Amino acid sequence: MVEVAPRIAVDGSVRFGRPVISGTRVPVDTIVGKLAEGMAVEAVAEEYGIEREDVLAALRYAAEIVEAEQVRAVR
Repeated sequence: MVEVAPRIAVDGSVRFGRPVISGTRVPVDTIVGKLAEGMAVEAVAEEYGIEREDVLAALRYAAEIVEAEQVRAVR
């Protein structure tokens, strides 16, 4: 497993190489999706057996990925 950000790792043999919380199989996109649905940070952490800091790390990682995207409006 390779850590790509604090508390976030990728491994080709875990979840098809998608980013997960380090040491788990909990995908970053699942965590962010639950937050987007309105679930509280603490509830997400409890549901997936991870720490509050893991949930915040997933959100921070997702924000960094979006910030790095090169999306431009086309007229």
